[in-house]
Amino acid sequence: MTKKAALFIADGSEEVEAITPVDLLRRAKIEVDVVSIMPSLDITASRGVLITADKHIGDIDFGDYDILILPGGVKGTNYLNSCELLKEKIVKFNEQGKGIAAICAAPTVFSGLGLLKGKNATCNPGFWDQLKDGGAILDENSKAVTCGNIITSQAMGTSVDFGLAIVAYLCGEEAASELKANIRF
Repeated sequence: MTKKAALFIADGSEEVEAITPVDLLRRAKIEVDVVSIMPSLDITASRGVLITADKHIGDIDFGDYDILILPGGVKGTNYLNSCELLKEKIVKFNEQGKGIAAICAAPTVFSGLGLLKGKNATCNPGFWDQLKDGGAILDENSKAVTCGNIITSQAMGTSVDFGLAIVAYLCGEEAASELKANIRF
């Protein structure tokens, strides 16, 4: 059965943190929908790159997905954190033991929802205090951390590690290792 992921973007989302996981997941034959939480499918990312989403959040069936993914970027994360439907579905996914993943500033969305309490996690160093305040067991040394169904990663420079961790979660370590070898990482 084909695995399916939804990556949520907003104006100000970090380009590399959004596109790199999408690229790696598609290389691993995982279906990915890039989902806008903004009124438009056209998103202006943090460095001015225009990204056109595949779908709008109001048009998807969350039950179709195995994992929900949040890229960082401070402005984009603030928008993601203000989307009540997205936060409701993140909580539901976590309760069901389904995958949730976030990079850079975005793990603060999980922390704010109380989902990282007692969990190993990481994020951009500028947000470590927020994760600790939310009860996370901060892993400052790992580029990407998988703790059960939750995957977190540090920043733009760890986007490949983040994408590979998601592939490993959905398809197994062997698939992630093969992909890693193929991209010469």
